[in-house]
Amino acid sequence: MRLNATLTAVTERIITRSAKTRTAYLERMRAAKSQGPARAHLSCSGQAHAYAATGQDQSKLATESAGHLGIVTAYNDMLSAHQPFETYPAAIKEAVREIGGTAQVAGGVPAMCDGITQGEAGMELSLFSRDAIAMATGVALSHNVFDATVYLGVCDKIVPGLVIGAQVFGHLPAVFLPAGPMTSGISNDDKAKVRQKFAAGEIGRDELLKSEMAAYHGPGTCTFYGTANTNQMLMEFMGLHLPGSSFVNPGTELRDALTREGGKRALTLSALGNHYTPVCDILDEKAYVNGIVGLMATGGSTNLLIHLIAMARAGGIILDWQDFADLSDIVPLLARVYPNGLADVNHFHAAGGLGFMIGELLNAGFLHDDTKTVAGEGLDAYTHEPFLDGGALTWRKGSSETLNDKILRPASDPFQDTGGLSRLTGNLGTGVMKISAVAPEHRVVEAPARVFHDQDEAKAAFKAGELDKGDVVIVVRFQGPKANGMPELHSMTPFLGIMQGRGQKVALVTDGRMSGASGKIPSAIHVVPEALDGGPIAKIRDGDMLRVNAETGELEVLEEGFLAREAVVADLSAYQYGTGREMFALFRNSVTSADTGATVFGD
Repeated sequence: MRLNATLTAVTERIITRSAKTRTAYLERMRAAKSQGPARAHLSCSGQAHAYAATGQDQSKLATESAGHLGIVTAYNDMLSAHQPFETYPAAIKEAVREIGGTAQVAGGVPAMCDGITQGEAGMELSLFSRDAIAMATGVALSHNVFDATVYLGVCDKIVPGLVIGAQVFGHLPAVFLPAGPMTSGISNDDKAKVRQKFAAGEIGRDELLKSEMAAYHGPGTCTFYGTANTNQMLMEFMGLHLPGSSFVNPGTELRDALTREGGKRALTLSALGNHYTPVCDILDEKAYVNGIVGLMATGGSTNLLIHLIAMARAGGIILDWQDFADLSDIVPLLARVYPNGLADVNHFHAAGGLGFMIGELLNAGFLHDDTKTVAGEGLDAYTHEPFLDGGALTWRKGSSETLNDKILRPASDPFQDTGGLSRLTGNLGTGVMKISAVAPEHRVVEAPARVFHDQDEAKAAFKAGELDKGDVVIVVRFQGPKANGMPELHSMTPFLGIMQGRGQKVALVTDGRMSGASGKIPSAIHVVPEALDGGPIAKIRDGDMLRVNAETGELEVLEEGFLAREAVVADLSAYQYGTGREMFALFRNSVTSADTGATVFGD
């Protein structure tokens, strides 16, 4: 199938824009590859330190040149999604021994859960944890003794951080190994209804807790289509997962077989063999375009509008929000997974999943098929699904038809003709909106503003009955990366849903974040310039008429002389200390804007 013309044009634009930085990056990777691992060149004392605790592998590492695999893990048992990783290193070590290799846990990286820190001070460290994870990956691999790597991570900031770190060591092959989603509990829609009842004071905390524990009930990722599961989709579309491995549940024989195979596959891609495939060759401009297409076609998390930009820059590739907007205009929405629909990721996987979707997008000309992956050349392997044949792992062609058209549609009959995200611009700045979960009748809001400086103020106003007097655009500012680390404002979702449900036209405008689980409220988020930089959002007053139009991409303040006003200055001292915030002042002081990745690794 001929490639879509817009897809080709956007890709060529990215390649041209990135030419200088990408060339410099690849030159660094070639130099690192030519030097090779330092393992054989370490002093005798250095080698003894490196191999002292490797047990049965010690003599092999000291005397032979067998491939050596570095494992970077985000394991902890505080996060359900990462708890399964506890057993992965032992399984990987055993698997690579079968092919003559060795493996070590190179290091661990931090992993925090936005679901736990929502509405709490710890959320202000969340976005910055991505770059801390990248740094920790660098520390883990700095010993320079490995021929290939595997990365164990799933959730919101963890995978982007690991990808950034992997690209800094991009001369090494890299396979990403997921843990898979937990089995389905109560429906996400039922969970959301209980949250709204609690926000409205109709039920108590005991009933709310019972509902939440029925939804989040075992090992694995949360089952809604938020940032964690969007990450897993991206790793398949971009060729870093084994085909069909993203949404296989933990604790199953198939999951275990995929883990073992992932370790073996990584070593076979090293420079010691005949199929050298470093991660710098996999994550090129076309791979990133494929990732953006997957984001649009699935209605994925808006957090990836920040993370993909930061990830790409680590490999010398410069993306901007216009690339996302142009691809959103042409990529059809093929999936309805909560909060875009009622199904969860287990239902999506059963309906045909990523294999069906990648096949449809390839056939319709919406994906580059001339990319490198950990499974070989091109994306055809990702239209296949893994299964066990007599206990042996193999792949077969996946479904060519959807098994549930309420969840998954062919490209010829999509849920909508355009993708799940919209870029908004105007005299208020530039922001983005996830529109795949927003009903068409809610995508245009023109109403007076009510301005707050944090989400707790907004919730208090709701409880006091101050927001029930008609249509309103709620503005929450001083929530950008420089102000306080850009926390998600997800705890506003229940009361915003109540307001919308009782017939009010309501929208949110913020320089903060909302996750892929944010639901059905039209939310112009990631607004730049942020308020702390004196952006126009800092000039809005209560009662100003605002227009938020996801259909036309407008983000406007409809007041004469608005831009001539002085920007409001806020007291941000409360964001400086407590729950570790004091240790991240360096990040707040050096972070780039949201549209350039909100990263401390900026230009």
